[in-house]
Amino acid sequence: MLTLDCHTIREIEHQPRMWMETFRIISEHQAEIERFASANQINRNTRIVLTGAGTSAFVADTAACLFIRDGFGQARSVATTDIVSAPASFLSPEDRLFISFARSGNSPESVAACHIARKFCKDARHLIITCNPDGELAREADPEKDYVVVLPDGTNDRSLAMTSSFSSMLIACLLCKNIRSLAEEKPRLEAAAAFASRILKDDVTDALRAMTAKNICRAVFLGSGALKGIACESHLKLQELTDGQIMCSFDSFMGLRHGPKAVVNERTLVVYLLSDDPYTRRYEYDLIDQVGKENKPAGQIIVSLAPTGITEGIDCEINAPVSEALLAGEYKYVPFVLAGQLLGYFFSLSKGLNPDKPSVRGTISRVVSGVKIYEY
Repeated sequence: MLTLDCHTIREIEHQPRMWMETFRIISEHQAEIERFASANQINRNTRIVLTGAGTSAFVADTAACLFIRDGFGQARSVATTDIVSAPASFLSPEDRLFISFARSGNSPESVAACHIARKFCKDARHLIITCNPDGELAREADPEKDYVVVLPDGTNDRSLAMTSSFSSMLIACLLCKNIRSLAEEKPRLEAAAAFASRILKDDVTDALRAMTAKNICRAVFLGSGALKGIACESHLKLQELTDGQIMCSFDSFMGLRHGPKAVVNERTLVVYLLSDDPYTRRYEYDLIDQVGKENKPAGQIIVSLAPTGITEGIDCEINAPVSEALLAGEYKYVPFVLAGQLLGYFFSLSKGLNPDKPSVRGTISRVVSGVKIYEY
């Protein structure tokens, strides 16, 4: 594909490799992670809080759904921004394990949320998943109680937008959850990496880039279950990489009808991230049909593991290579985010922006600034 040589596109393109590097690191520390889980009696009954800020919070949103699907009934996602500003509304003294996601680990809320959790919860333990070994969050870890997973240096995105850090932190979390079955997880992750590589091929990227020729000023990303978290992250990528010139939103397929559908018009791009669950798909197909007939958006993209057979009004459909290993794993959802990342990159270029530094006025930055932390 024709690209501007910048960090953003390189970080999008190297994700399949970063995922396998992440697997290698988790495998090398498998015994330590197992000891951490065993020593702290982490199991499916443990009260687990998955947390982060911004994109890292969307990692938590996505992972929490997959934890619950796997029987971790007391897992939930709470943003560090909520923990810091209103801890009593979001935490319980019984919360036991905090899984914290942080690209740099230097966001003020990341460290503050960790401190508050230690004060608020009787016996909190922290599993910190970060891309920066020198970040404040990693340095703050208590070696007697916490465990830090440091991802490959390539995941510590140099661009403003988090891309490989998002997907690799999500992969790392799922591998930690499945730490006792890593041998079985490897082919499943390899299949997910193959799906991501498929999205990066020229025919798909050309179709995504073609969306920039349309008269689009807003975009909506839709997903069900864990894919709602992916939709949330995707909407942020397109919005921040275009410096807000394309206003974006996200929702579930079912939720869109309850008011948010009002934003879908002839200048809207709609991206459907489809579930592989036959029950869920019935609702998703109904919504696609309704939006196409009633709202007539400027563009419609489907990302799906298997072909849908839907052609009317659809500009591009992205499917995965056929693979039993892909369907058997939880990693199959992660590649969906590449569609949003690539759309953000291509639209950024079309607006004359530098994808690495799209914020012309400097209103957003790689590490959040302007946050004052008060004593709790």
